Amino acid sequence: MSGGETVLAFDFGERFIGVAVGATGVGVAHPLATIDDPASGPRFAAIAELIAEWKPARLVVGLPLALDGAPHALTRRAQRFARQLEGRFGLPVALVDERLTSAEAAERLRAIGRGGRADKDLVHPLAAQSILQDFLDRHAAA
Repeated sequence: MSGGETVLAFDFGERFIGVAVGATGVGVAHPLATIDDPASGPRFAAIAELIAEWKPARLVVGLPLALDGAPHALTRRAQRFARQLEGRFGLPVALVDERLTSAEAAERLRAIGRGGRADKDLVHPLAAQSILQDFLDRHAAA
């Protein structure tokens, strides 16, 4: 991917992690993958492979918050995940408010006649795409 710094984004969940990729110069995010494993060892191994392949300059993690903006249990886990990424891979990590990204991703799937259990693995990278697109849009405006 050319046109600025490559960025990988993660939609963190207890079992699934959605991944998206984009570049700051191009300003467009693309859904990439779903990591489907609740154990941290395999999760970080999969992330290491993606980092080796895409060579990002930075990472973005969606920060789950309640609709009123208050933190909840998953907020702390996502913050911990972001700190682990930064520590393991030595890359800067930005946190981006991810409220409603999974609902938006599910709606996008329904709009094209997809969704439900059969397409559950598609929701996570689409949510990561929304998180990354928000980051890229703000980066372009700065």
